[in-house]
Amino acid sequence: MLQRIPSSPPVSDLAIPHAEGVSNDEFRAAMARLAAGVVLVTAHDPDDGPRGEDVGMTATAFISVSLDPPLVLVSLRNGSRMDDLLADVPVWAVSILAEDQRHVAGRFAMKNRVSDRLLFADLPYARGEESGAPLLDGALAVLECRTENRVLAGDHTLVVGRVLSVGLPLGGGGPLTYYQGKYRRLG
Repeated sequence: MLQRIPSSPPVSDLAIPHAEGVSNDEFRAAMARLAAGVVLVTAHDPDDGPRGEDVGMTATAFISVSLDPPLVLVSLRNGSRMDDLLADVPVWAVSILAEDQRHVAGRFAMKNRVSDRLLFADLPYARGEESGAPLLDGALAVLECRTENRVLAGDHTLVVGRVLSVGLPLGGGGPLTYYQGKYRRLG
């Protein structure tokens, strides 16, 4: 039997149900029960300063779309720095985070940060040959992608990328997952 989450009195617009009858709070609570993998999406902004700047963002809305051709999809909040950058820069990268990289996920999930340059300062990474973007050492897998399509979907943009290269480092533990608002290990 489904348990209906009781609605508290509306304090803001977030608790007001949409025309479909589901409030943002109810939807968020339901989606928190879906475990998701955690990735770091990175890109190199060549126009930011004399050598450019690396940009990174933690994402849990990342999926495989197609095998032939190899396509992936990442969901970006509209107006975020990564959304704006990938509208202009066609190549980017993804590092699939291992369970011991929780600190990386938390670092790149911070809101209102001043500079990504500081966030990358002490992280070991290689620069992708196709994208020029950071590929994190210790990740379970790394992919370099070229944007094939961008689809506006509510308050997010779905970016479909063609996978240009894949790296499968040796070793590693289990995947970092996100479940009920927290980073977790499997098992």
